[in-house]
Amino acid sequence: MKILSAEFIKSCVAPEHFPQGDIPEIAIVGRSNVGKSSLINSLLHRKGLAKVSRTPGKTRAVNLFLITTSDPGLAKFYLVDLPGYGFARVSKSVRAEWGPLIDSYLTEQPSLLGVVQLVESRVVTEQDRQTVAWLRSIGREPLVVATKVDKLKPSERVRTLRETHRELQLPEGQMLIPYSIMTGEGRDHLWGSLRDLVKT
Repeated sequence: MKILSAEFIKSCVAPEHFPQGDIPEIAIVGRSNVGKSSLINSLLHRKGLAKVSRTPGKTRAVNLFLITTSDPGLAKFYLVDLPGYGFARVSKSVRAEWGPLIDSYLTEQPSLLGVVQLVESRVVTEQDRQTVAWLRSIGREPLVVATKVDKLKPSERVRTLRETHRELQLPEGQMLIPYSIMTGEGRDHLWGSLRDLVKT
């Protein structure tokens, strides 16, 4: 599969800015600094498309990227980067705005077909667990990706990923996708899973 184009479209700061129409959307969620922007750039082979920052909470809006590929099953879709949850260093007023904005997008956006949740392979937080449970409660079982797996020692990898799967209470048949932006591990697997989301 070839990525024909990948472009940033706009930042949405209110529900009326969300896309209208029938182009499918796939959202990416995760705690601040879990590596959402880096994963988007890695997935799309585009350096700097999604802005990477060492400051947690850099993404402060719902950011839309329009992707076109050579795959008929995944020809055109929006990849949607949502603000990170957790220890974002932003004001309380900004944080208060995130909740309703994200809630509105995830519960009411008709063209949203799936949610990818990123968790760090070495650290699963209570907010990670709560987010998985909440997504499940609104009928959006997340596709879970464990980032930074290259930082795991070979001797701890299987045990750590198994514990992450258990802590998030993922269904027995649902695989946790290990991903590394350093080695490219998990990229093809994630593309296949995104294709499945759009086809369902």
